[in-house]
Amino acid sequence: MFHRHARAACVGAATVGALVLTALQGAVAAPTAAHGPAAASAPGPAARSAAETLAVSAVPPDVLASMQRDLGLTRAQAQRRLANEAEAGATAARLQQRLATSYAGAWVEGDEASVLTVATTRAADAAAIAASGAEAVVVPHSLAALDGTKAALDRAARRAADTGVPVWYVDVRTNSVVVRAVDPAAAESLIARTGGVDRSRIRVVPTDERPRPLYDIRGGDAYYMGGSGRCSVGFAITRGTQQGFATAGHCGRAGTTTSGYNQVAQGTFQASTFPGRDTAWVATSANWTATPYVKGAGGANVQVTGSVQQPVGASICRSGSTTGWHCGTIQQHNTSVTYPEGTITGVTRTSVCAEPGDSGGSYVSGSQAQGVTSGGSGNCRSGGTTYHQPVNPLLQAYGLTLKTTTGPGDPGDPGDPGDPGEPGGTWAAGTVYRAGDQVTYGGVAYRCLQGHQAQAGWEPPNVPALWQRV
Repeated sequence: MFHRHARAACVGAATVGALVLTALQGAVAAPTAAHGPAAASAPGPAARSAAETLAVSAVPPDVLASMQRDLGLTRAQAQRRLANEAEAGATAARLQQRLATSYAGAWVEGDEASVLTVATTRAADAAAIAASGAEAVVVPHSLAALDGTKAALDRAARRAADTGVPVWYVDVRTNSVVVRAVDPAAAESLIARTGGVDRSRIRVVPTDERPRPLYDIRGGDAYYMGGSGRCSVGFAITRGTQQGFATAGHCGRAGTTTSGYNQVAQGTFQASTFPGRDTAWVATSANWTATPYVKGAGGANVQVTGSVQQPVGASICRSGSTTGWHCGTIQQHNTSVTYPEGTITGVTRTSVCAEPGDSGGSYVSGSQAQGVTSGGSGNCRSGGTTYHQPVNPLLQAYGLTLKTTTGPGDPGDPGDPGDPGEPGGTWAAGTVYRAGDQVTYGGVAYRCLQGHQAQAGWEPPNVPALWQRV
């Protein structure tokens, strides 16, 4: 159905068309070690100050905040860790050059990465390592030898990969190549296929790891429908624990399978409406993760912080897999348009251009999701008119939650977020509200002024642009 429609849009620039592009396309002992002299004392204030300046001065605050959250550090500890790591990296690099073929790797330890250990196969190197401020450990295998063993495993795996052996790596701490195996027999088979590497360098350890590739769901990126055409992701969504994306209904019917921008298996259409409306959503496999972004100009990520519908005359930009990022203005809401397949209602008319393959893609005003591309006329060389299916009715119809960044952004005058009132009432984050809807919050009644999907931080007393007290 939509193949014919897409061809019509290409042939007749003035013909209204749906913009889908037809198919083109466990614990182990460390090695016996002989330690050199105790580590030298920490660098003096001048050296440490220089290291901190280099390592910390340009670090964005959110990086430090993430380190605090994920590593259990204070801000000061995170800063000292970065400084220590910068110094340790430089020291290890110098020692690697000096030790040459005897170098066997380096690692840091401690919450603040305050201890650097450098391994060598030659006991005579211990003094030089200690003089650099690091601890020395003497081991049987050089890093080059371990790298060679791993390379042999890589070649054997290319000839016959086995998911029973999901991971292998050089482990400098244990001076070995670790093969993590779900199936020990598969590990031994992989080792045998190397053609006789030194088995003393390899340790096989059990694992329950089942690694899988991870891909992002991002508005504007391409996806392919069962080998029959290409459309564009609208917005990443969740439905309970299920992840996926919203898109145009004419791109596929319930049960249609999809592959992603990289042609990797992605998901399945769960529901689709067209004509009448032009809405659909796709549930993706665990390999795909919903992100609160739309692909912007030059491939940069544009944040999605909410779904407040903007008024007629407002600027709006569209992201699609054929023509990328284009902008225009909102011309009319609540438009009806007739395609060869039938009439759809309730769409928004815009001056943004689009072409086949852009169907389903994202419309954004600022950081607010507006809708998914339905169809249009013209093209991005001579200009055109396009229609998008507003996102809030789509979310509401299928019980979806828009994926947004942590901070919902500012939909207008934020009011005073310091006193949102006592929680409770009928207002709930994740609910799609239409203009005129009434809720209670903190014992007070409010009327919705603009359609949106509620976000944490947008409680009615906080956002007078969205809610009016009644």
